[in-house]
Amino acid sequence: MSNVFFHPKDLHKLETKLQEKQAKEEEESERLKKQIYFLKDRHVRFFQRCLQVLPERYSSYETSRLTIVFFALSGLDVLDALEVVDKPSLIEWIYSLQVVPTEDQSNLGRCGFRGSSHIGVPYSTSKGPGSPHPYDSGHVAMTYTGLACLIILGDDLSRVNKEACLAGLKALQLEDGSFYSVPEGSENDMRFVYCAACICYMLDDWSGMDCMKAIDYIRKSMSYDNGIGQGAGLESHGGSTFCAIATLCLMGKLEDKFSERELNRIRRWCILRQQNGFHGRPNKPVDTCYSFWVGATLELLDVFQYTHFEKNRNYILSTQDSLVGGFAKWPDSHPGKITAPVCVCSHEYI
Repeated sequence: MSNVFFHPKDLHKLETKLQEKQAKEEEESERLKKQIYFLKDRHVRFFQRCLQVLPERYSSYETSRLTIVFFALSGLDVLDALEVVDKPSLIEWIYSLQVVPTEDQSNLGRCGFRGSSHIGVPYSTSKGPGSPHPYDSGHVAMTYTGLACLIILGDDLSRVNKEACLAGLKALQLEDGSFYSVPEGSENDMRFVYCAACICYMLDDWSGMDCMKAIDYIRKSMSYDNGIGQGAGLESHGGSTFCAIATLCLMGKLEDKFSERELNRIRRWCILRQQNGFHGRPNKPVDTCYSFWVGATLELLDVFQYTHFEKNRNYILSTQDSLVGGFAKWPDSHPGKITAPVCVCSHEYI
């Protein structure tokens, strides 16, 4: 049997390759040890708790409880876990928040959905005329989330007073195309333009808003750096860019109102928001919620595939609470009622 001899140079190459292979195996082993898994069951329980009892620190959200319900239901829907929800009871509760016309219809411009029962109006599931109350009115974001919740729960919207909702919405629009949130007056910006567009889209009736004025407001809100702000002359922001682009998509007007050159500039601004996850503005820290707001904008603009999926996913998973479920803005922080569902949505489309 002949002996096999290696030239020293060949032996050195072989040893180098073996060392490289061993190093790669050790690196992969460490990576697997550190791998974070998506804790679906804990997130389902987290969203269930959001629909039941909230901690005292969330008492300031009482007037917008319907928004918390919307985000919790959205999270459960994305996780395919709506079977844990008592749908009939929740549908009745949502209808009890509808501000319907009184017998004389004197409150028609105040109709829509309120955020909770905090004002003390008698409980009613929208089966008769409304009870007059000097401070009772719908809120544009609550009308949007209320309708969205009913659709998620499989309701046919048969008890929604569409004409009243649209009348209440129309009364909120300003001359510049933006919207107040309530009839008494409030801040007006791109968030409420988006809410208004969603309401009209879900009700399949665009008579509730002047679309051309809203489009003009969006165009004037495009900043020098090609992102979109909350209004004209304001700083570009990931959230307001989403609201503007999503509004135009709902209207079917995106490519009509922005040229391809302008859209490419918006795409570039959005893509540059990624570090590992995404941030909402240049030179700001990464925040999990922008994985949705900016990520969804990129999806609407057909360029989400050019982002780094693995880095985004790993950042999102690094913020999940392994004990109680939910996601936070940053690692080692407390999970948020609004942050969690948008993170789930972001994770699902990566």
